[in-house]
Amino acid sequence: MADNEKQPNNQEASPLLHQPKSQPTTPPDTPEFLLGWTADGLPLGHGSVVGQPMGRAPWNSSICACLGQNDHFCSSDLEVCLLGSVAPCVLYGSNVERLGSAPGTFANHCLPYSGLYVIGNSCFGWNCLAPWFSYPSRTAIRRRFNLEGSCEALNRSCGCCGSILEDELQREQCESACDLATHVFCHVCALCQEGRELRRRLPHPGFNAQPVLVMIPPGEQTMGRQT
Repeated sequence: MADNEKQPNNQEASPLLHQPKSQPTTPPDTPEFLLGWTADGLPLGHGSVVGQPMGRAPWNSSICACLGQNDHFCSSDLEVCLLGSVAPCVLYGSNVERLGSAPGTFANHCLPYSGLYVIGNSCFGWNCLAPWFSYPSRTAIRRRFNLEGSCEALNRSCGCCGSILEDELQREQCESACDLATHVFCHVCALCQEGRELRRRLPHPGFNAQPVLVMIPPGEQTMGRQT
C-alpha cells in the first residue's frame, strides 16, 4: 500500500511524465496581417511557436554614425564610409552580394546602379535615379533581421505613428515608403548603415570556401642491398 501511494507522487514530481497539451495559439479565422511578421517578412502563423509578434530590434548603428563604432569592426566601418563617399556603386554591390550570396550578384547590381548614377548626375545634377533602384535592399535587410523601421523608431522615441503600427499590412507599406525616402534624401548614409549592419551579421560569401585537403604522394623509396 505504501508503494502504491508513493507512485502518484513520483509521477507528479517528474515534469517529463506530464507534458502540457498543445493548444492552438491563434484562432483559424485570424487574418494573416494580424499575426505579426517574422524576420523573413512572413506572418508569424508560418512556424510560430508562441503565436505572438516578435519584438523588432534596433539597427546596430544609427544612420548618422558614418564612422561606425569603436569595436573590432572599426576598420571595416571606415572602409564602408570611404566606399560610400567615393564609390557608392561598389558599396551597394557589396551589400547585395553579402545579403544574397549568389554568383554574379555584385555585377548584376553594381553595373545598373553605375548607369543610373551617371545618368542622374549628368541630366539632373545629383544622384536621383539610383536610390529608386537600391532601396529594396534596405527593406530586405530590415525584414531578414527583424529590424525596426522608421515608423517604429518614431513611435519609440516620440510616440507618434501609433495608429499606423496597429495594422501590420499598413505598417509594412509605410515602412517600405520610409525606406525609399531614406535612400532618396540620405542615400549615402543609408548605404553605409546597411553596410555596417551586414558586416556585423553576415560573413562575405568569399570567406565561406571549404578548406581543401591536399594529398602529397610519398616520395620514391629505394631498398638498399646488403653486401
